[in-house]
Amino acid sequence: MIYDEPKYTPGGDRYIEMELGNELNFDLNFLVHSLTKNIRDSKINGILELLPNMASIVMAYNPDQISFDDLTKETTNLYRSLGSLESIELISPVFTIPVLYFDHRTKECWEDYCKTIQPKTYDPDLMVELNKLSDKSQLKRIHSGTEYWVAALGFYPGLASLISLDPRCRLTAPKYNPPRTWTPKGTVGYGGSVTCVYPDQTPGGYQIIGHTPAPVCDLKQRLPAFRKDVALLRPGDRVRFVPIELNEYEYIEAHVAEGTYSHNIARYSKFSIKQYHAWIKSLDEQVIF
Repeated sequence: MIYDEPKYTPGGDRYIEMELGNELNFDLNFLVHSLTKNIRDSKINGILELLPNMASIVMAYNPDQISFDDLTKETTNLYRSLGSLESIELISPVFTIPVLYFDHRTKECWEDYCKTIQPKTYDPDLMVELNKLSDKSQLKRIHSGTEYWVAALGFYPGLASLISLDPRCRLTAPKYNPPRTWTPKGTVGYGGSVTCVYPDQTPGGYQIIGHTPAPVCDLKQRLPAFRKDVALLRPGDRVRFVPIELNEYEYIEAHVAEGTYSHNIARYSKFSIKQYHAWIKSLDEQVIF
């Protein structure tokens, strides 16, 4: 449910959580990012940083410049002024990320987990079984058959939570229990109803189904896409996964190592929720990928 009015929770004297709803759905997340843009554009004196999440916005502020009451009053007025979601469009760049599905690197990670922690079904096979798919080829078609919405960032620089925009391509997967002690940088994983790309080698629990040689985080900012920031993606962006073969994977990997790889990004793209809703209504959900 989307609230009629935001709910505010203080976090000490410098942070406020602004909660806009109590469930996870696309419309609520789109509202979060639309309001975040409006708050940024309003340039309210005293706001230091905005952190949009799935259903809320965390605001960092300077209490010497604006009080809790004044800040919540101003942001509530902005919330009321949004009007209907159907009238809102956002700039939403589309990032194409190449993926080698069922690859050698993530398979080595799974094999190490089975050897050192406990045996488990190979992740893609488990995804096929749980989602009642015909085989791993169908899993690849479904995962790469939709654009994904960047709903939030968190846990690690550049780690984006991605939700499928096409309801026919929504999958589900349990997390590892216990989690892995390491996951290769660039791993494409799936947990719950969310997919992600691991920005670095870290522990993890998402089911792993592929690997990209194109980084989503570059702490040294060597590649052109990271000149302004270490993270590739932002909330409200979109991602398209494109299957590649081993020879293209190695070609991209070599260019990344040389510092010459250029990410495929359509920065001019807009997203209209009105047109999205109309498209959803037009879909034949019986179509099988």
